[in-house]
Amino acid sequence: MSVNTLLITPPFTQLNTAYPATAYLKGFLESKNVKTTQLDLSIELFTAVFTKEFIDAVFKQAAMLGANEYPLVAKFKEDYIDKVDVVMDFLRVQEVTAAYQIIHNEFLPKGHRRIKLEKDLSAEFGKLGILDKAKHIATLFVEELGDFINANVDEFFSFTRYAEQIGRAASSFDTLDDCLQYETTLIEDEMLYLLNEQLQQETYDLICFTIPFPGNLFSALRCAQFIKQEYPTIKIGFGGGYCNTELRRLSDPRIFDFVDFITLDDGEGPLLRITEYLDDKIGEDSLERTYICKNNKVVYLDKTPNTIFHHKNLPAPSYIGLPTEKYLSFLDVMNPMHRMWSDGKWNKLTISHGCYWKQCSFCDVTLDYISNYQNTTADDLVDKIEKIISETGITGFHFVDEAAPPKMLRALANKLLERKVFITWWTNIRFEKTFNAELCALLSKSGCIAVTGGLEVASDRLLAKMKKGVDIGQVARVTKAFSDQNIMVHAYLMFGFPTETAQETIDSLEVVRQLFLNNCIQSAFWHQFACTSHSPVGKNPDEFNIKIIGPEFKGFAENDLFHEDPTGAEHHLYSKGLYLALNNYLNHKGFEVPLENYFGFKVPKITLKSNLIADYLKE
Repeated sequence: MSVNTLLITPPFTQLNTAYPATAYLKGFLESKNVKTTQLDLSIELFTAVFTKEFIDAVFKQAAMLGANEYPLVAKFKEDYIDKVDVVMDFLRVQEVTAAYQIIHNEFLPKGHRRIKLEKDLSAEFGKLGILDKAKHIATLFVEELGDFINANVDEFFSFTRYAEQIGRAASSFDTLDDCLQYETTLIEDEMLYLLNEQLQQETYDLICFTIPFPGNLFSALRCAQFIKQEYPTIKIGFGGGYCNTELRRLSDPRIFDFVDFITLDDGEGPLLRITEYLDDKIGEDSLERTYICKNNKVVYLDKTPNTIFHHKNLPAPSYIGLPTEKYLSFLDVMNPMHRMWSDGKWNKLTISHGCYWKQCSFCDVTLDYISNYQNTTADDLVDKIEKIISETGITGFHFVDEAAPPKMLRALANKLLERKVFITWWTNIRFEKTFNAELCALLSKSGCIAVTGGLEVASDRLLAKMKKGVDIGQVARVTKAFSDQNIMVHAYLMFGFPTETAQETIDSLEVVRQLFLNNCIQSAFWHQFACTSHSPVGKNPDEFNIKIIGPEFKGFAENDLFHEDPTGAEHHLYSKGLYLALNNYLNHKGFEVPLENYFGFKVPKITLKSNLIADYLKE
């Protein structure tokens, strides 16, 4: 017999496009003759919640509980109930005649989010952009309902995560265990109803959950708890980004009350072995990169040498069974790059496995998904692209590499043009000097519309300490080469890197200001440095002059580390000013505002020339 396998993405991940993990695994397992079905429980649950019947039930439950946060939403509840189906249909299809209805002044209720933004809406969209304006108003409508659900009915509810607060920094399993004893919420009941519907359709031997983020962990555990109670013969596996990153020192056996197997790193090999084990073809000592529980102890089984399925030999992901028509496009923020993450349907595909650079000191370079770099051929990639388009009907591609290699991008662009395969694509890169005017023009011609890359901190001292392998001059020239070809550039920015001074933070902001001013970048986002246990900084804190102060590991998850930076600035003080300034630059304004005006306290004077970036561009 073949082990009948069900792969599930638990709530909530991206809502505009399928998270690709189950598609990769389905494509692989079917190539090995393992019968495989996939279920995106994330989009199925979201679709079920935002319906007339369910929203009606939400208001009834809030009234029963006497919960009355967001009174404006409650005041217009009839409108929210009657119009939620219209709004959801519009967000799926974005049909222009429906857009006229949605932007009509009195059609949708004006809740707390809409009222706050009403003044900005006419400024942002003017008379143009009917579809965008309608999409934004429709998004606010759904978000207002989401706020109401979260405040009155289910505190764990959030658009692209569920109960993230208890999945994050869960060094002990205690809180998760406690919360799993609570009664299920209205949202969870609906999730389990949908899961049960799937389980009634056929008999599964193995159900595997991909857990990419902390905000998927609790809902996956809730589902596993239900399966154990109602379908005790089915075996359950967990894997995915969260497990690969956070559960590498797992020793607490309590999670095995809910699951049978937890795998690490690429799922293909471990999952194939689990199906062979359940099929009595191999013994448990032949399992690879898999935790099980024996005699109430966590045991890690890893038969070596591991079976490695090289990136170039893997089949294309299979999107069959994912409901392409149910994904929704949201327009919640005006940041042009963030919009790409939540608006439009994108097929997700990796060009290479891992990172060809793998040196950045803040990155989890010790983990397989970064350290194990593997490549394939341009022909293989274009074959996969054509297969995916035939399954999904979607010609937009997001290449989800840690950093797409310039050599591969050149080969891919040439192959797409040669084979006349017309796609729209974007990806993450390093700002390598290889990206010159000629290469950027080729990429643009092949359908590239945007790139994202880590500038991190605009200080050459810190860039060297981070081992980024780039300097500010190079970043300026590379980003300009992309921008000149109408390829949008988004820069990841970081503040608070160990030993970063107040002077360096302010000078970084000045570099960012000049990059926007010279149209090198069109989008950016500031992140405060986070120290993780798998990065060079986390592994050698002394080398970076910081002190790790917790959390104490208690047998479950380990990733984010709390640290003190005795020689650096008080980093958290700068976040508000950095965000304010960036928000202005994103909207093409505020370039003349002195930087100190963005901060409510005294900051150092800029030490850089006001034409620093312009000079670099002349070189």
